[in-house]
Amino acid sequence: MGRMIRRLYDWTLSLAAHPHALWALALVSFIESSVFPIPPDILMIPMIIAAPRRAFLIAGVCTLASVAGALLGYWIGSAAFEQIGRPVLEFYGKDDRFDEFAGAYNAWGAWAVLVAGITPFPFKVITILSGATGLSIPIFIVSSLIARATRFFIVAALLWKFGPPIRDFIERRLGLVFSVFMVLLLGGFFALRYL
Repeated sequence: MGRMIRRLYDWTLSLAAHPHALWALALVSFIESSVFPIPPDILMIPMIIAAPRRAFLIAGVCTLASVAGALLGYWIGSAAFEQIGRPVLEFYGKDDRFDEFAGAYNAWGAWAVLVAGITPFPFKVITILSGATGLSIPIFIVSSLIARATRFFIVAALLWKFGPPIRDFIERRLGLVFSVFMVLLLGGFFALRYL
């Protein structure tokens, strides 16, 4: 399994140098939101380092394609859960808790989409669960757009401003930074509501 993931990683990274890299990024971003295990950041980062003046165009393509792919994940969850959705959730080890999770999901679904869209949590799990549990499509789209734009435009802005030195930080630690940010954000909303 590890070698298969490594080959996918290397293949994804090799796309960054291709003349049609922007289309490849759109494709990777699209399928990552529903089934593909490699995040589009792997392709986006070297593309921005190679062409910093296009950083925000690259982030925009990544965002829009990712949200479009999230709609495919939503469809998989709503229309093809047993045939496609459940095997994807089994692959990521999330199938055994689905029934328990589905009962409470819609009350916090928008937050789940936001958190998964920004943090390293597999976004495809949330897109499929959103469809399977019937989360409101407008809420799903808005949450996906905010989350993915936040994630990709922050990475683009950091690379545009600081260039290659920030690459190591992004590849190794940005997931942790986003996770801490989301804990603080959710903690702030919790404090406002209950204190």
